[in-house]
Amino acid sequence: MPSPRSASPKLQAAMDEIADAVNLTIERLLPETDLAEATLYNAMRHGTLGGGKRLRPFLVMQSANLFNVPSARSRRVAAALEFVHCYSLIHDDLPAMDDAALRRGQPTVHKQYDEATAILAGDALLTLAFEVLAEPETHDDPRVRCALVSALAKAAGGHGMVGGQMLDLVAEQDDVEFDVGEVSRLQRMKTGKLMAFACEAGAILGGAGEHKKKALINYAHDLGLAFQVTDDILDVEADPQDTGKDTKKDADAGKATFVSTMGKEAAKSRAEMIVAQACRHLKVFEGRADLLDELAHYVLKRRA
Repeated sequence: MPSPRSASPKLQAAMDEIADAVNLTIERLLPETDLAEATLYNAMRHGTLGGGKRLRPFLVMQSANLFNVPSARSRRVAAALEFVHCYSLIHDDLPAMDDAALRRGQPTVHKQYDEATAILAGDALLTLAFEVLAEPETHDDPRVRCALVSALAKAAGGHGMVGGQMLDLVAEQDDVEFDVGEVSRLQRMKTGKLMAFACEAGAILGGAGEHKKKALINYAHDLGLAFQVTDDILDVEADPQDTGKDTKKDADAGKATFVSTMGKEAAKSRAEMIVAQACRHLKVFEGRADLLDELAHYVLKRRA
């Protein structure tokens, strides 16, 4: 998928550098194999190494940089988070969910392989994420590793991403109509919780105080909400060649989105307001979080 170039050269260079570093880490954690179960690992690699903005890894590593965390540690956490994110995409694309044929400009895992393999690939990526976090190579302090495992479990489970996906399915029912508040809660769970973990993980790795950790979490919650608002807008007005995935599927499926509940123009205004709010949380870092600030504004301009 072509990289959207609405980011400044500085931000784009930083995003590309982190994406390349995390891709190498994923390659190392998911090596090719000639074992009998090789198809599973090929499917896992297909679902994780086929492109993508690596936005969540960027948040992990930029947040960790604020506390001078060694990049070898933050890269492993970034890769683990990307495993969870990619597992969710593999399962979301299944016929039982969104029934998508394209992801990042290539066939979805169940199209490239089959549905059973896609389910297993998602399961294996989810469990691999916690294996990576639990290993001493991620951090030599077991209390830090436990804190990372606990935080990711909460962000990814029933009170986070998976619960948000369930709300997404509920909202598709003909007799259910979500208002803006309910859509916001849905998206804070489905998208925002993992983004909040990304920033929280950097603070956990760096032993940050509660005030700065909370500022990063609040920033990420708002960023995730703004990201989803713009995603809803892109679904109705973007070209699939730019996004690398099917568009207009939300409306066809009767999904509750910010666009369907408040209209496109109001949704754009809401995204701008949320981004401004997100950036205010970063003031505690006194200018050292400039790339995170710029990332929030980039979310408004992205075309993919």
